[in-house]
Amino acid sequence: MNVIELFKFFIESKSETPDDGGLLDFIENYLDGYTAVRVDVEDVKNLFIYKKFGDGDHLCFAGHVDVVPAGDGWETNPYKAVEKDGFIYGRGAQDMKSGLAAFTQAVKDSKNFNGTLSLLLTSDEEGEAKYGTVEVLKYLKEKSMLPDGVVVAEPTCEDDFGDAIKVGRRGSINGYITLKGKQGHAAYPEKAINPIHNIAQVLSGMAGVNLDNGDEFFSPSKFVITDIRSGMEVTNVTPNELKMMFNVRNTTLTTQKEVTEFVAKHLDGLDYDLRLTQGSYPFRTDTDTKLVRNIDNSIERIVGIKTKHSTAGGTSDARFIAPLGIPVIELGVRNDTIHSVRERTTIKEVQSLYEVFKDLIDKWE
Repeated sequence: MNVIELFKFFIESKSETPDDGGLLDFIENYLDGYTAVRVDVEDVKNLFIYKKFGDGDHLCFAGHVDVVPAGDGWETNPYKAVEKDGFIYGRGAQDMKSGLAAFTQAVKDSKNFNGTLSLLLTSDEEGEAKYGTVEVLKYLKEKSMLPDGVVVAEPTCEDDFGDAIKVGRRGSINGYITLKGKQGHAAYPEKAINPIHNIAQVLSGMAGVNLDNGDEFFSPSKFVITDIRSGMEVTNVTPNELKMMFNVRNTTLTTQKEVTEFVAKHLDGLDYDLRLTQGSYPFRTDTDTKLVRNIDNSIERIVGIKTKHSTAGGTSDARFIAPLGIPVIELGVRNDTIHSVRERTTIKEVQSLYEVFKDLIDKWE
């Protein structure tokens, strides 16, 4: 197979989270001469597969074989790789079977490397990610096999292929506020405590407010309200409490402490409970590391673009890799149709991504 044939095969292997669609067994057989380790946990399937060529660096390509459900409204079969006008349509075309095909084929076609090449794959990135990459990393740490650098092939590019790589990600703080009141008759507001009225007095100072100014790599941490609900869906009873949820995609400048202080400042004097959870923590890979220098050079050689170093967007499994002190970057095709109906990418982008990964391996120094 070439990379485009492999890509089409991957799309047509239905693998909705946590089903791997048989792809991990296929890749294990496809990479002849590589040593495979399965780290399956519960109903999540994980594969670490590697080959030691020499005593140099351990370069790992990481990603996921699972995709989100297709949904309704497709003009084509989402699990049939449909080629049209230079595009290939199908669920996972951008996120991330294009990246999966590109690095699998690049590794297969690489005959020499002064070190170790590996793939770290899971079937549970789009789900809870509880038994996926974290379990493989735990195994690798116990075996003293952690890589020296990791490339995650999530879709990262914005307008043109090669124009952006992720050198970090913001964290994600989820917040849950219960604002307490006193239920009463709407005709006698003085006898009740209306939490809707109370929140209304301070909401403009909270919604969409930046908690820091960001920096060279991170946009500001913003307080984003995602849900407010209260009341009994009647017009004559004021509610007993109000529940509000929010999210802060936080930089390294804002922690749960600052979020707690921000809420306390605005809800001062009110009766409320606050609960915070941290879905992921912010990280940034030093742009002067060997990994970043090499991927920058490969992109420029293959595409002729000086890539941008970005931390924008959501989260990926890179959030589990960075805390172990491993340099990690993300590079993939454009991300304009991820998770959408009629997800697609171009043949040219997939081919170029393969060539960048192949160049990265061949010219690693």
